Amino acid sequence: MNIPFSPPFIDQSVVDQVMETLNNKWITTGPKVKALEQEIQSLTDTDAVICVNSWTSGAILMLKWFGVKPGDEVIVPAYTYCATALSVLHCGAIPVMVDVLDDFNIDPEEVRKAITPKTKAIIAVDIAGWPCDYNALFAVINDKEIRKQFKAESDKQTLLNRILLISDAAHSIGSLYNGEPAAKKCDVTIFSFHAVKNITTAEGGAICLNLPLQFNPADEYSYLKMYTLNGQNKDALAKSKGGGWRYDILFQGLKINMPDICAAIGLAQIRQYNNSLLPSRKEIALKYCEGFENQSWFIPPPLASIQRESCYHLFPLRVKGLTEEQRDTIIDDLAALGVAANVHFIPMPMLTYFKSLGYNIENFPMAYQNYASEISLPIYPQLSAVEVEFIITSVISVIQIQLNSVIKLTDDQYVEPIKQMAVAS
Repeated sequence: MNIPFSPPFIDQSVVDQVMETLNNKWITTGPKVKALEQEIQSLTDTDAVICVNSWTSGAILMLKWFGVKPGDEVIVPAYTYCATALSVLHCGAIPVMVDVLDDFNIDPEEVRKAITPKTKAIIAVDIAGWPCDYNALFAVINDKEIRKQFKAESDKQTLLNRILLISDAAHSIGSLYNGEPAAKKCDVTIFSFHAVKNITTAEGGAICLNLPLQFNPADEYSYLKMYTLNGQNKDALAKSKGGGWRYDILFQGLKINMPDICAAIGLAQIRQYNNSLLPSRKEIALKYCEGFENQSWFIPPPLASIQRESCYHLFPLRVKGLTEEQRDTIIDDLAALGVAANVHFIPMPMLTYFKSLGYNIENFPMAYQNYASEISLPIYPQLSAVEVEFIITSVISVIQIQLNSVIKLTDDQYVEPIKQMAVAS
């Protein structure tokens, strides 16, 4: 068997949307982007949606929009992809890393301890599609003593008058919180539409606004759309119309708009998402849970509770008693059987660049524990029932081999396992 980790979902409807865009000869930002923004707004029930060319550029944009500057602090989890912290660094600010909970997501109490008068924002990451505890995070932000510390230093900060809560929802389009779209639960939610995501535009992202009433969604949408086009007051489509060539630059913006040729891919996918693509992912996740439930080493990933439900972007399998070295061997053994697996994520303090900035993984024990025992299994609509069963059987087989702490030779003879393999707990 040859089972890739996460191929993009490309069916005839995707091909048709892309061909329609090509045939219309309008491939940069235009009607397809607008249609995708409207579909995302409908899916998330948020106040406004701005499509951009990546999650990272969307995060940089929103931090700059809020006035985050050199010397400011933004709290992020240590357990996430590097872009979460890099977006902060691109604004000249300091990423303040905190540890996570057993469910992979940021620990609200660690956030509380990390807040200082320099804290301007918190970026909470929905790992694997599992929403963070946003009620708990807002309870921290709105604490009377925390609010007293906040120092507004820009127009947007003055208007909000507290720490901004951003959801890094790169994994979590379609996740639910208290029965509603999780994207509604933050001031700002940012999606990724990278090739491996539940919905893809090849490369791309979207910003969803859910700001308090003192903000006007239409005004913020117009301003942010200009920001994605270098601060230009007209987009290319408006300029292309007769007599529409004249434009102005109103402020120092960025060039991070999404083109129609990319939006066309996502537009075809999002129209199938709730009825087809998302249920397929959920079905596979439940099959995995059923297949592993009798294994003593199986730690079920957070998928659903009374309050929250994942969008099943990843299936983050964790194995009790596993060392990092054993986990790596298991992934290699699965690859030898034709099953591509992955790890989400290498904690940022383990990466060379962040180590050079002084971050140390020893300060984030839960992040390391989650990482060392985590194996991301394939989960996508194109997987067949036969392939899912093969993955389950293969995973059980290779894990059992690694968890044998001794190898029996005869009835009364044993040898120690390969060096560096810890005895399973």
